[in-house]
Amino acid sequence: MRRGGPPEETRPRAGDHTLQGPDTGPRAVEVHVEELVLHGFAPGDRLGIAVAVERELARLLARDGVPPAWHRPGERERVDGGAFRHAPDAPPRRTGAAVAREIWKAVRR
Repeated sequence: MRRGGPPEETRPRAGDHTLQGPDTGPRAVEVHVEELVLHGFAPGDRLGIAVAVERELARLLARDGVPPAWHRPGERERVDGGAFRHAPDAPPRRTGAAVAREIWKAVRR
């Protein structure tokens, strides 16, 4: 055990939330985005945007539940979140949250 906190495995990560199912009780939700392709953003903003995308997707999943398409077997190889508008000076966390909401719209169709 490390000093200063719980072991690494039990520490909450950026995309960790709790999902409450109607007949299952609370379950931990972890979202991991393997690859995120964004054009027109500063290289220094990439990590902040990616963390915000995972965090917001986990929040939406915990709030709304698993999209019906995800109940079918197999993984989604790619989700096209489409295009969105954002202020050029928006902080990475706001940009990432906007990206996540567009992705969420796409997976809920």
